[in-house]
Amino acid sequence: MAARSAPALHAGAWWLWALGLGTAATRTTNPLLLALLVAASGYVVATHRGTAPWARSYGAFARLALAVLVIRLVFAVALGSPVPGTHVLVGLPEVPLPHWAQGIRLGGEVTAEGVLFAVYDGLRLATLLICVGAANALANPARLLKSLPGALYETGVAVVVALTFAPNLIADAQRLRAARRLRGRPDRGVRGLLQVGLPVLEGALERSVALAAAMDARGYGRSADVPARIRRTTAALTLGGLLGVCAGTYGLLTAEGGTYGLPVLPASVALALLGLRLGGRRTLRTRYRPDAWNARAWLVAGSGAAVAALLALASVRAPDALHPGVVPLTAPGLPLWPAAAVLLALLPAFVVPEESS
Repeated sequence: MAARSAPALHAGAWWLWALGLGTAATRTTNPLLLALLVAASGYVVATHRGTAPWARSYGAFARLALAVLVIRLVFAVALGSPVPGTHVLVGLPEVPLPHWAQGIRLGGEVTAEGVLFAVYDGLRLATLLICVGAANALANPARLLKSLPGALYETGVAVVVALTFAPNLIADAQRLRAARRLRGRPDRGVRGLLQVGLPVLEGALERSVALAAAMDARGYGRSADVPARIRRTTAALTLGGLLGVCAGTYGLLTAEGGTYGLPVLPASVALALLGLRLGGRRTLRTRYRPDAWNARAWLVAGSGAAVAALLALASVRAPDALHPGVVPLTAPGLPLWPAAAVLLALLPAFVVPEESS
């Protein structure tokens, strides 16, 4: 008898791991630590990425991160930098601006300190984008949406339908364009777009009607009778919890709000979860083969949370090491224990079998 493959890892664990790495990236501008975060996430993606279409999104996020870094450098060169510098790299013609635009300049001297500050700042945002790309490449979106709580059931169904129809639309467009090329007809320009777009739209409408009929026959959209008091309590808890999550996340991502962000975030998450649990009472549904949150999922999510917590602690204990200065120009050093903390992000590569990703 053939051995049974390991169950798939819960998609939420990959997202929690990646968001932990992204949070850690916001706590430092040290390019060596940011490069370690990129390398760790890239290694996990390389070893556990599947062959599905959504698994190829990592390259797109990497290109987007590179574009963000280049744009940040262009803005630093064209608009100047708030960092004073003495090492002039090049002098550009400066455009005079009116008095109401004081503090802004176009052109002028480009210093090495300003360029290095822009690189550090852009690299932080680029690392955050790459961490989000890792989650997109590792987590199956359909399985993630299937795990949504009952209160978000209708939203999950709508997104799953959209994710299912998008590849079909692309396949239809490619098929029709290939057929037009074989017949010697144009498939580009406004005329080609109209003659290809109308059949694609017609096919999408037909599939939508068929799907709606199938969903109606299976009882989608049923809801239980819930008292108005519970509905109002659910709405208040969910809305208040989500607003608190936004405020707590903002506090954790900024140096000024770190004092209130840490207690506000877990309390708000608890309120939002309570509201979602109460809201799930009005939705009658069952899950077919639900994904289990097992020990591996705890290890993966915990490794990302540990990296975020240790980097946040390091930003308080050793701010100079995590935020190297550019005035005067000095080479950034690699702090040992924050670097060791970043290496915890490699834990999923060893605890999750490739079949479970």
